[in-house]
Amino acid sequence: MSKLNASAFEFVPGRGFTVPQQQQQPPPKPLERPEQTEAPPPPPTISLNIGGAKSAAPSSTTSTVPPAAAPATTQATLASSKLTPQSSKPATPKPQTTIKAETAGTSSKTFSSEKAKTDTSTIALDVKNAADQTVLEDLYGDLKEHLNIVFIGHVDAGKSTMGGNILFITGMVDKRTMEKYEKEAKDAGRESWYLSWALDSTPQERNKGKTVEVGRAYFETDARRYTILDAPGHKTYVPSMISGAAQADVAVLVVSARKGEFETGFEKGGQTREHIMLVKTAGVAKLVVVINKMDDPTVEWDKSRYDEIKDKLTPFIKAAGFNPKTDVSFLPVSAYTGANLKDPVDKSVCSWWSGSSILQYLDKMPMVDRKINAPLMMPISEKYKDMGTIIVGKIESGHIRKGDALLLMPNKNTIEVTTLYNEMEEEVDRAFCGDNVRLRIRGVDDEDITPGFVLTSPLKPVHAVRQFEAQLAILEHKSIICAGYSAVLHVHTLSEEVVLSALLNYFDKATGRKSKKPPQFAKKGQKVVALIEATAPICIEKFADYPQLGRFTLRDEGRTIAIGKVTKLVEHAGIDEAAEGMASLQVA
Repeated sequence: MSKLNASAFEFVPGRGFTVPQQQQQPPPKPLERPEQTEAPPPPPTISLNIGGAKSAAPSSTTSTVPPAAAPATTQATLASSKLTPQSSKPATPKPQTTIKAETAGTSSKTFSSEKAKTDTSTIALDVKNAADQTVLEDLYGDLKEHLNIVFIGHVDAGKSTMGGNILFITGMVDKRTMEKYEKEAKDAGRESWYLSWALDSTPQERNKGKTVEVGRAYFETDARRYTILDAPGHKTYVPSMISGAAQADVAVLVVSARKGEFETGFEKGGQTREHIMLVKTAGVAKLVVVINKMDDPTVEWDKSRYDEIKDKLTPFIKAAGFNPKTDVSFLPVSAYTGANLKDPVDKSVCSWWSGSSILQYLDKMPMVDRKINAPLMMPISEKYKDMGTIIVGKIESGHIRKGDALLLMPNKNTIEVTTLYNEMEEEVDRAFCGDNVRLRIRGVDDEDITPGFVLTSPLKPVHAVRQFEAQLAILEHKSIICAGYSAVLHVHTLSEEVVLSALLNYFDKATGRKSKKPPQFAKKGQKVVALIEATAPICIEKFADYPQLGRFTLRDEGRTIAIGKVTKLVEHAGIDEAAEGMASLQVA
């Protein structure tokens, strides 16, 4: 070996005859290189050096190159690998990646895929998505899609009759019960009203033939589940109608085709116009216009009468904000006989109609978007006591499970959900966005709850404020509106008296821009930005964040005077807490 080493160093110029004594030193040098490079943080070049040293070691042992030449060959391989990395080690991707980082000088682009795997925010997002998917599967299961339908329209248009007949046709009310209603209605001299008694349950409603409170019922088809909200048509009960519309996904506008009845409902004093406007303000995106009583002797399924009503309604529906092409549908029906409710009307009865029936149309309607993974928001529509405190409402976003600890705003009461009932009064373990539910809760008495309170998630509760800014569209008012004007605010299931404490801006009709100076007053047809103040905190959100909790109606003297949306919340939490602290302060 000594001769081989001596002969090996004969080729290296500038070396003396003392080289054989130094031949014992080179072997540890390749071992020392990795130890020096491991000390600092491993940049791309250092990882490449480690790879070069490892590849040089086996080549020197297998070949006849002497140990003294190892450092020189290692340096040569390193130099060559820096110049041509792909030719030196095509099999290993590490040097390729590091060379790219050195040449490009932007490690973020090169390592984006690798960083994404270890980036904490990306991992958290993946975990959240996985959890959301689990929640979806857990909550949905094999359940059908659920839609809330509100029946609206003028008095005596046939809303309750249609709802009762749909319940009978779909099997939710049996034949024996309907025969009982028919006999009772005949005895009371109200023979043609018996179908409406399935929804009008109180003696007052049955005697007068007028819906007073929002009737609630449930039915199911092969494709979907539905909750019917039968809204009152009389102008005295418009606040109840607004509460029902706030819980709906789809509005069914029932219009009477009988000569004279449609004109009465659609003229200025009728409720058809106001109901169309109120459901749009309440957030209902789809409108189904059902032209009822087509079997009446004054109509007899006449196509010209159907077209006349459609042509008169369409411009007003468009002015209210609905798109006639995508958001509105017209269907002729007879609620009393059941024609075109479940099965399409027979050609012998109505030869010109080739469309679908109401239930067929609802089953094929595009599903509304559900915010299942958003924070819980459930406005309370009613409350009562029954072996504990019971609250009723529609889940606007999020989901509820049995045993959840939640927050009741604006009073900030912590409550626990002990029992959960669905639309069929069946006890369930969970409910999700879009469901109308009844909850038995623990932690608060029913006397401390008011309709309009919101059940919410403790992690991200709903805002409770006394002041907020809003854009208003003045619809109808006999005089001008100034700062200090008071009206009744209807938002989700809440009705509260408020004051327009200041008018901030108005919108120029020509340009659509905000004015710099505040207006002195607002009149019919104007759009203004106003500061609205309530006497007590109310649960609302900005329209941009939660549309269902951010759109409202202002009413005064039994008329809708303005519609609006919340643009800014003015919070005074610090002042309120300080005031409460001062109130409980005692001086010794």
